[in-house]
Amino acid sequence: MLKIDLPIIVEGKYDKMKVSSIVEGNIIETKGFGIFKSTQLKEYLKREACKNGIIVLTDSDKAGFKIRSYIKSFCGERAKIYNVYLPEVEGKERRKKKPSSQGLLGVEGMERELIEKNLQRFTKESTDERRITSRELFKFKLTGSADSAQRRKTLLIKMGLPTALNTNSLLKVLNTSMTYDEAIKLMQEEKE
Repeated sequence: MLKIDLPIIVEGKYDKMKVSSIVEGNIIETKGFGIFKSTQLKEYLKREACKNGIIVLTDSDKAGFKIRSYIKSFCGERAKIYNVYLPEVEGKERRKKKPSSQGLLGVEGMERELIEKNLQRFTKESTDERRITSRELFKFKLTGSADSAQRRKTLLIKMGLPTALNTNSLLKVLNTSMTYDEAIKLMQEEKE
């Protein structure tokens, strides 16, 4: 079981149950779009995000991205929000009679190992202070060239991430899910 000190934000109770089976820590559910109405939850998340940081682990569908965006908007610029993304996997959860509107598995339906792998980096302090910047994305033709969008899409698929991520989100993922050297190696492989 992973021990993570930062609060992990998930959408619903089944997501919370799944993550609780993998992580020992503070797992908070937004109750889906219930976060839009809960002043108390918003104040708590903002306080935690500005103090130490929070991890946001929502589904890779439109609703999940909407919740992520909303959390970012009310937490403000000083907040440390670590977005953990899971791949877009078609299917339905066992407990459901039919798939979601987009036909994608949510956090609760993901393989345990995949969630664990994506949260692993939050269990230890990284001593590598180097950060991937837009300069590296340009160098590896992930921005600024005619086929940059396709290159980014290919990289996102290779990383098992939602293809809807924009360039800024890609930067954040590269800086929070792997070391600087691992990210450079991955981008180099993609360039070739």
